[in-house]
Amino acid sequence: MLDGIKVIDFSHYLPGPFASLRLADLGAEVIKIEPKTGDRMRGLAADCLFDANNKNKKSIALDLKNTRDVQTVQHLIRQADVIIESFRPGVMKKLGLGYEEAVALNPSIVYCSVSGYGQHSRYASFGSHDLNYMALSGVLAQLKADGRPIHPTMTFADLIGSMHVVEQITAALYARERTGKGRYIDVALVDGLLSMMTNHFVLEHDTGQKNGIPILAGTVVSYHLYETKDGRYMALAALEAHFWRNFCDAVEKPEWYEGHLSAACDDNPLFLEIKQLFRTKTFQQWIDFSQQVDCCLTPVLETNEAKTWFANNAYRKMIHIDNDRTEVATRYDEHFFTKRTRAPKLNEHGGMIIDDERSIKYCDNA
Repeated sequence: MLDGIKVIDFSHYLPGPFASLRLADLGAEVIKIEPKTGDRMRGLAADCLFDANNKNKKSIALDLKNTRDVQTVQHLIRQADVIIESFRPGVMKKLGLGYEEAVALNPSIVYCSVSGYGQHSRYASFGSHDLNYMALSGVLAQLKADGRPIHPTMTFADLIGSMHVVEQITAALYARERTGKGRYIDVALVDGLLSMMTNHFVLEHDTGQKNGIPILAGTVVSYHLYETKDGRYMALAALEAHFWRNFCDAVEKPEWYEGHLSAACDDNPLFLEIKQLFRTKTFQQWIDFSQQVDCCLTPVLETNEAKTWFANNAYRKMIHIDNDRTEVATRYDEHFFTKRTRAPKLNEHGGMIIDDERSIKYCDNA
């Protein structure tokens, strides 16, 4: 879908690279500009995280403080459609590669700056990480156990922010098709989290409720997590009456119909009965049940289990596993894994030859 689009990616670590990975998987040509020492994610976890987020890309190692290397970048900008950068606000400008300089070289360029708090906000110059963005946005306060926030193992701001970047870039490319004009995009990682909090903010304003839609917060018996006989968990989400009836009929408890939206608290005898019911079967037995009864019941899978579950789903394969690697698709395409290329070695495409301002050729084994 993005065949013919050229992206110059200056970003490090996760948010920018995950965004350019998604663009590459949509067909864009992504040229990754790295310092001589490489993206800071190289070397972490035996390179596996770098490899996972930088497939389908080319790598050129340059010193952006070197005049000749900056000239190389300028040539690339003249031919590019998109620039992604994730330095602290003002750094690209100091290097002579800010939006004003880029648009002077290429008026149709779509230039996206990715930062924690945006380019001009009160906290623009502050260093922060995913946990900080989650804390400030109110998202972390939604993940609590016994009143205490849980430290998540997912970097939600980075990942959601990357998707926000791709959304903004593709919209800008569409606008450029209609107007011929590029534009500057200022994406803050906290933005994506704040947009996810829409329902929570509106409900709190109108009702005082701080934890979103109550019925979705585990407060009713038909939308709750239940422990199995062997200490695992099943997610029951039978909010609609017909799903709840299917569940009740399957466990031979039609008398539970009327308790569909009753409270999930120990003062409710029905809740205690349902908890006891789930403890009578093992995790696998409930999985077998869930695959036979249409009642919105699914297992709470661990990482290794989820990976295998979807890798073996022949109808919509999003995960590929072989002896050497695990690979995850960014979108569904039945031929996805045959089209993807491995992550580049540092400066693998450093032998790029720039013939003129309109054509680029690559040397092999640069």
